[in-house]
Amino acid sequence: MTCRTPPDTVIYAVGDIHGRIDLLTAIHALIVADASRREARRKLVIYLGDYVSRGDDSRQVVDRVRNWLPEGFERIALKGNHEDLLLRFLGGELDAGRHWFDYDGLDTLGHYGVTIPDRDARDDASVALLRDRFAALLPQAHLDFFRSLPASHRAGDFCFVHGGVRPGVALTEQTDHDCMWIRKPFLESDADHGAVVVHGHSISTHPVVRHNRIGIDTAAYRSGVLTCLALEGATREFLQT
Repeated sequence: MTCRTPPDTVIYAVGDIHGRIDLLTAIHALIVADASRREARRKLVIYLGDYVSRGDDSRQVVDRVRNWLPEGFERIALKGNHEDLLLRFLGGELDAGRHWFDYDGLDTLGHYGVTIPDRDARDDASVALLRDRFAALLPQAHLDFFRSLPASHRAGDFCFVHGGVRPGVALTEQTDHDCMWIRKPFLESDADHGAVVVHGHSISTHPVVRHNRIGIDTAAYRSGVLTCLALEGATREFLQT
């Protein structure tokens, strides 16, 4: 079966950004240039999540994802596991905060102006204090954005998620947790998921193309290579910084 986008539609799926506002700005320019040569009436940009942590400025990345919408474009922003940890931390789950901090979540707090006395402190009092400071400095519009993010989106013969899907479970029955977090069972599966799954989350040097999935997390935060998958009809191309 040849997988296709919805009719007259070009889709741009953007991989894990992780605070690299410079690369996001560059990939946006590539998307606009690419779209200008296409005849598709509908232009849809889908971000696969993980806007925050690492990089130079998570706050600017969130602002740009929220506000960048050239004429004729539509936008869908999905939730990554880092946004999941952020929200759970803000909701009072200190263990989620500790987990997030171990994967550069403290960088996000710094990007929002939080003073961090000791980056190694993980006791309840220290983590709770950081949670309170972060909650006080996070703009309401950004909190609303994080809360609004869906875990998946289906378009034509493609399913877009951050992490992946649980093999053997119908796409309509997938849990948000699996869509954001799953790795090994999904990556090692040869199953037909009912659609080609476009995902980030699992780092590779180059985009990974399989019959049942396309992975586009090229570790932009450290490699300088942010990947965007351009899909139109049955055609597939990659844009990269």
